[in-house]
Amino acid sequence: MSDVKKHKLGWIGIGRMGYAMAERLAKAGCDLTVYNRTREKAEPLAKYGAKIVGRPADLAGCDIVFTMVSTGDDVKQVLEGKDGVFAGNGTPKIVVDSTSISIEDSTEIRKALAARGVKLLAAPVSGNAKVIKAGKLTYCISGPADAYEVAKPYLDAIGAGVSYVGEGELSRIAKIAHNVFLAVTIQSLAEITILAQKAGMSRAAFLDFLNKSVMGSTFSRYKTPALVNLDMSVTFTPALLRKDIDLGLDAGRELEVPMPLTSVARDLVQTLIGNGYGAEDFAALIKLQARASGIELKSENVQVGDGLH
Repeated sequence: MSDVKKHKLGWIGIGRMGYAMAERLAKAGCDLTVYNRTREKAEPLAKYGAKIVGRPADLAGCDIVFTMVSTGDDVKQVLEGKDGVFAGNGTPKIVVDSTSISIEDSTEIRKALAARGVKLLAAPVSGNAKVIKAGKLTYCISGPADAYEVAKPYLDAIGAGVSYVGEGELSRIAKIAHNVFLAVTIQSLAEITILAQKAGMSRAAFLDFLNKSVMGSTFSRYKTPALVNLDMSVTFTPALLRKDIDLGLDAGRELEVPMPLTSVARDLVQTLIGNGYGAEDFAALIKLQARASGIELKSENVQVGDGLH
C-alpha cells in the first residue's frame, strides 16, 4: 500500500491556502474527507476523489485530521464544539494544525487533545496558494516525534520541505520569527528598489541584478512582479502581517530580546494601513516608500518571472 494511502485523512478549512493544500493531497490519491463551513468551496475537490461532508463530526473516523482555519478559537470550535470532530463516532490519532495562532492557544489546544489521547502537530507553513500549486510550500513542525513520522508522507505530498524543530510549540515561534523577517525584508526591498529608481534605474533592471546576486532569494524573486508591475493581488494582508509582528514583539518582550528593526517595520505596516492600503498585498509598502520619496509610482509593464517555475 502506498504511504499516502495508508491512513484516512480529514481536512477542515478550504480558504485560499487550505484548498490548494487539500487539492494536492487529493491529487496524490490520499483517502481524503473534507469539511468546510461553506460547502460549495470544497465541492470541486470531489473530482479528485475527495469526499465532502457537512460537519466536522463526520471526520471523527479519520486517523489524521488537518486544520487550516482562521483563528485559535476556530480550531477549538471545529475540534471541540457542538458539531466538532470529537462530537462524532471515533477519535483521530493525530491533529495537524496549520492555522496561524498564538503560542497560548496552541498550548491550550495541545492539552485538550492530550486529555483525549490525541497528539497535536503544530504545522505552520511558509508560502501561499501560488507557492503551493508550484509544489514549493514548506512546513515547520513541532510536537511528538512519533506523530511527525506518521504524518510526514502527507506533509511531503503537500509541499517541498518539512523541518521538524522539536516538541511543544517551537514551530509557532519559528513561524512568528519567519513572518517578522518577512516584514523587515519587504520593507528593505521597498527602500532599496525606490533608491535605485530615484537614481535613474528601472525597478526591473535593479531587481534583475539583485535576484542574480548572492542577496537574491526565493522571496525577492517571487515578489519582483509585484514590485515592478504593481500587481497587489493579495497574498498576505497588511493586517495579518501586523498581527504576526505583534506576536513577535510580544515574544521579544517575554524573552528579553531587543527587536528594533521589527518595531520600525511594525510602525510602517501600521502607516500602510492608515494610508488606505489595507486591502492590498503587503508589498504595497513600496507605494508608501515611493510617496515618502517624492516619486509617482507606475507599473513598468515588464514581463518578469517569479522564480516559481
